[in-house]
Amino acid sequence: MDFTHFDEKGNARMVDVTGKADTVRMAAASGKIKVSPAVYMAVKEGRAAKGDVLTVATAAGIAGAKKTWELIPMCHIVPLTGCTIEWELKEEACEIKCLCRARCTGKTGVEMEALTGVSAALLTVYDMCKAIDKNMEIGEIRLLEKDGGRSGHFQREV
Repeated sequence: MDFTHFDEKGNARMVDVTGKADTVRMAAASGKIKVSPAVYMAVKEGRAAKGDVLTVATAAGIAGAKKTWELIPMCHIVPLTGCTIEWELKEEACEIKCLCRARCTGKTGVEMEALTGVSAALLTVYDMCKAIDKNMEIGEIRLLEKDGGRSGHFQREV
């Protein structure tokens, strides 16, 4: 498959989706942040100095997904019809896992929106907890699943 964000001369371009039909699209992405025990307990117990970390990070993740087109140059403006952020706390590993699900009815998919949502949410956790410990590590950001459009369904193999 060829790269679609380059024209026949190799110039960068936004893909023209004018002729594509609107279909229901969904995507799910995840990532995690590894934190110190002190950060983990502050998040879990809701006692970080900046407030309720996961509530603020949830709002940031949704806002990030909605603004993907402003951050990634070749992304289309996608009118999201739904976006959720879910958290899983893993105490033994001192990890906080984030899952973002994005939905729309449109001409292009929402994979980038789900990935951006996870990224913004995890960066917000870092921002809100960096006064406690700056050694946090964000990683494993990946597309888990997507559906809709010409390429159909994709699910990451475990």
